Amino acid sequence: MEGAAVVPAVELTQAIVHATTALVVMIGNDGGILLVNPAMERFTGQAETELLGRPFWEVYVVPGDVAPAQQAVAEALSGGTSFLEEADWLRADGAWRRVSMQNSVVTDDAGQPCAIAVVAIDVTEHRQREALVQRRATTDALTGTWNRGVLFDALQQHLDPDTGRGCALLFFDVDDFKAVNDQHGHARGDQLLIEVAARLQESAGHHDLVARFGGDEFVMLFPDVDESQLAELVSRVQAQMQEPPLIPNASPPFSVSIGAAHGSPGEDPDHLLAMADRSMYSRKRRRTAR
Repeated sequence: MEGAAVVPAVELTQAIVHATTALVVMIGNDGGILLVNPAMERFTGQAETELLGRPFWEVYVVPGDVAPAQQAVAEALSGGTSFLEEADWLRADGAWRRVSMQNSVVTDDAGQPCAIAVVAIDVTEHRQREALVQRRATTDALTGTWNRGVLFDALQQHLDPDTGRGCALLFFDVDDFKAVNDQHGHARGDQLLIEVAARLQESAGHHDLVARFGGDEFVMLFPDVDESQLAELVSRVQAQMQEPPLIPNASPPFSVSIGAAHGSPGEDPDHLLAMADRSMYSRKRRRTAR
């Protein structure tokens, strides 16, 4: 525009770096901090004069990430290649924040890498929202167990004819659940389902899976379990179901019927579930006939 003052490019660059809410830091080839912007000062709770010259890993890198962060910077400087990365940074108040970084290699007059310019955006809330969406898509809203989709994905994996190693299934049905709802109300029925799910999750090992199949039915998947171990699994989980309630008086007394089946690689997931379901109903009929 005619008459407008021409601002030197260097001054414009400095103004942008100063004004942006992104976290800007420049790291020398010795790991020392060469430059920070006001946003980085606010994030660390320290003035630029306190930060300059300090190793970057002492300022904002969480303890467990120090070695990988040092290695990433060293590799970028030695190879002259910039990289994208996400990591946890420590804020001034001690909070861990997830940041997304654009790391660019800065070269000297001879074209040799001499520093890393880091521009980071705090994406903590965004990642938390993503995790919440993922949880809602994969878990049962009432009990917090996995849902049917996750169960079938796991079955496909463990029964894959080429890479699977087989698995055992336990199929659970809460006895007389309709009567619980009718006599005590749906709120107490929901509490009972939460109680059942909590006990199943207590029984599950680190690699086992607990899923709500639907209504008052649950499934436990045990990878790499031999068929000869099915009876022991049923006894162990049945004993867990008979323990005193985790929350006294929160749910009415209950019992569950348990079916068991073992699947080998190449077996159809629906067939394995049907076998476990039939086993459960067979046990239920035998018990009620007594």
